[in-house]
Amino acid sequence: MKPIWIVDDDPSIRFVLEKALSREDLPTRSFTNPREVLAALDEGATDVEGGDGPQVLVSDIRMPGGSGLSLLEKVKERLPSLPVIIMTAFSDLDSAVSAFQGGF
Repeated sequence: MKPIWIVDDDPSIRFVLEKALSREDLPTRSFTNPREVLAALDEGATDVEGGDGPQVLVSDIRMPGGSGLSLLEKVKERLPSLPVIIMTAFSDLDSAVSAFQGGF
């Protein structure tokens, strides 16, 4: 089973998501920023159907080193059928509307 990729700069959020998913026997791979995700995709994990890529991407919106929305644009160019979950600790209507209108 392909891993669920988690992207968040907050180690406690990554930890909680990893533990919750592992209890359901779902593999995870965690990243601290969007650059790491894009580097992993460049390393050959670009085929959702048959490669080592994720089955789902879970990303924070606000992170140092790049925004989750910018990451989504780049990931969707490479993996248009990849399911993506966007999360944020901030009440940010503009970001939510942007994600929704972008089809993410």
